[in-house]
Amino acid sequence: MLRVDADLAATIGRLAPTLEQELIALRRDLHAHPELSRAEVRTTRLVRARLEHAGLSPRTLRGGTGLVCDIDGADPTVTIALRADLDALPIVDEKDVSYRSTVSGVCHACGHDLHIAVVLGAGLVLSDLAAEGRLPGTVRLIFQPAEEQLPGGALDVMATGELDDVERIFAVHCDPRTDVGQVALRAGSITAAADFIGVRLFGPGGHTARPHLTADLVFALAKIVTELPAALSRRVDPRSGLSLVWGRIAAGAAANAIPQTGHIEGTVRCLDAGAWHVAPQILEELVQGLARMYGVTAEIEYRRGVPPVVNDHEAIGLLDHAARAVLGEDAVTWTEQSLGGEDFAWYLEKVPGALARLGVRRPGDADARDLHQGAFDVDERAILVGVRLLAATALMATAATAGESPAHLPAAGVLPFSRPA
Repeated sequence: MLRVDADLAATIGRLAPTLEQELIALRRDLHAHPELSRAEVRTTRLVRARLEHAGLSPRTLRGGTGLVCDIDGADPTVTIALRADLDALPIVDEKDVSYRSTVSGVCHACGHDLHIAVVLGAGLVLSDLAAEGRLPGTVRLIFQPAEEQLPGGALDVMATGELDDVERIFAVHCDPRTDVGQVALRAGSITAAADFIGVRLFGPGGHTARPHLTADLVFALAKIVTELPAALSRRVDPRSGLSLVWGRIAAGAAANAIPQTGHIEGTVRCLDAGAWHVAPQILEELVQGLARMYGVTAEIEYRRGVPPVVNDHEAIGLLDHAARAVLGEDAVTWTEQSLGGEDFAWYLEKVPGALARLGVRRPGDADARDLHQGAFDVDERAILVGVRLLAATALMATAATAGESPAHLPAAGVLPFSRPA
């Protein structure tokens, strides 16, 4: 039966705390010096320097931001990956802390600074185990740029071929709704696809006194706003979680004039990969049909953002057993689906893997701020929890891929951490 044995669990438990203060200091340094998408030059340089200090050989991605680093294990034909994201958000840091952002209007309000510290720490632990001959296969550390910029820096990594030989991939994401020390898991869809849709209508214009002599463009626009989401719900499986919500509408300049153009914009979110792939075609058909009903013409702009993150069943099983081995039986909890987007999904379109939610809330803190808020912060004890989790998961995943029988893992079709209907 495949496990992180007691000796390795104890070794991880011994090595990880030796890095804690260094990783906290790194996280605070990164938090004080955030960088936006595709501008993560300083962040890349800091991570690279620490990996080189450990005797590793990181490779900077094309464009100069982001890097990849291999930790060689016993079997060079087996590679699993651990991923972190580097970029910050254009949000003002509202916290009164010593590590408050020094960059005006830019803040690590999504916890990517913690993700970096976790993956780096796990890599350093695994590097020590590899030096002792105790790493079954290769572990690739991926520090990617531009997660916050759709369609995401994951595509940059994949374009270089860095995922071509990867068997499985894992990541964590900060969860301010889960207490520190807890790991929240879910098999299947855990986040949604997030795409942009824009519709522009055209008509001849006219007087509001005589709408029957022209095309009432504002009325047509309103019908598309209200009827398109409803029609969409009847064209796809309701279990797909496909959702269209408008965020912007504009038309006209005078109360007594029917305008010639109007424009609406919104987002399309979806929990099912199959429905996500067919959504653009369905929306095009529906928009054109509604426009024809009211005598206007329509142009639709549809921009892919990211697919849904669909966690592989066996990968979730590996995270589950690794967490219990190094964090304790009570460390694992169930989590809900989110309609937020996450570009880790692109990796899972190519290889199996899983995203875990890492608890960062101080127990008892009823005022913890949500992600993408200027006052968001983390309980830094979560760094060590994440390091232990990913180091143990990497050991289990490389051993499983190298051929040990994962008899205790859930069988295909089983959905651990999916709430019963």
